[in-house]
Amino acid sequence: MPDKRNPDSAEQRERIDVYLGRSGLTASSPRIVPLTGDASDRRYYRVLTTAGTPFVLALHASAFDVRTLPFVNVARLLEQMPVPIPHVLGHADDIGVLALEDLGDVTLQAHLGAATPAEHATLYRQAVGLIATMQRRGAELESPDYLPYRIAFDVEKLTWEMEFFAKHFIEAYRGVVIAAAPKEALREEFLLIIEELAAEERVLCHRDYHSRNLMFHNERLYIIDFQDARMGPDTYDLASLLRDSYVDLPDPTVNELIAYFLALKGTTDPIQETVFRERLDLMALQRNLKALGTFGYQTTARRNPVYIQYIPRTLRYVRDNLGRHGRFSRLRDVLAAHVEEFR
Repeated sequence: MPDKRNPDSAEQRERIDVYLGRSGLTASSPRIVPLTGDASDRRYYRVLTTAGTPFVLALHASAFDVRTLPFVNVARLLEQMPVPIPHVLGHADDIGVLALEDLGDVTLQAHLGAATPAEHATLYRQAVGLIATMQRRGAELESPDYLPYRIAFDVEKLTWEMEFFAKHFIEAYRGVVIAAAPKEALREEFLLIIEELAAEERVLCHRDYHSRNLMFHNERLYIIDFQDARMGPDTYDLASLLRDSYVDLPDPTVNELIAYFLALKGTTDPIQETVFRERLDLMALQRNLKALGTFGYQTTARRNPVYIQYIPRTLRYVRDNLGRHGRFSRLRDVLAAHVEEFR
């Protein structure tokens, strides 16, 4: 139960009590269990009652209008595809509470430790298949009624993400001052990546598609944390899954899953596959740099050290991509002068 001596926790418990009272559940003496949250300002609690199945309350930082809440808007889109997501069970707009289906505690990341190699392969093929479905059905269901079709990984968004990396990882987390000349060189190299990615044909992207946002429930994967979905390159979600900061995937597995994704898309030409893999590396490089910025921000600005453990793996992904393609040689040199892992 949240600690009532903590003002934030006490305020959250008060909102939970209000919601339970309105729902007629107070009499069942529900047990409230705090859940591990994500990197957002939302807080999650499981409600256990003797009268029914458990459910989850998502407490937002402020009141909302459920008609325009991004999570609910995107959920309506994904349900039409359909892809497995948690059902919205109720809401209290004035106190910022959303009630969701309880998918349990087992993420794909957590389940991998107990999975057999065959189960591991099946789950990742399932995860890749869901990406293909979201891209295909996303194109078929495109409508301005849904928020993701109004926003994209455009030049402005990608520029913000790359600057976020430099500010919160190199400067804030590593404590390195970037002088004017190398800062300009970084901007120039980042711009080449940004403009190429922004010019790609866009598909529906989850935006944060990795092993901690896929829940293992009833022997299948469910997608969560999709409220920031937007349009972007067809490599975006696949790069997030295969170059996941939270999980190591062997190269043969990555290669097999790339081939599987291309087969689902009907791409069989070897030249097209080579081009796709190069685009995937470019997307993974950008995505991993942004992740490092997030980890730095969480550690220094939010005083949340839990993400420090994922920095070495993400640095390794970036280093490998910088060394794999000659086009990144200048970027690698500039970054290596400020981040020793890239030397």
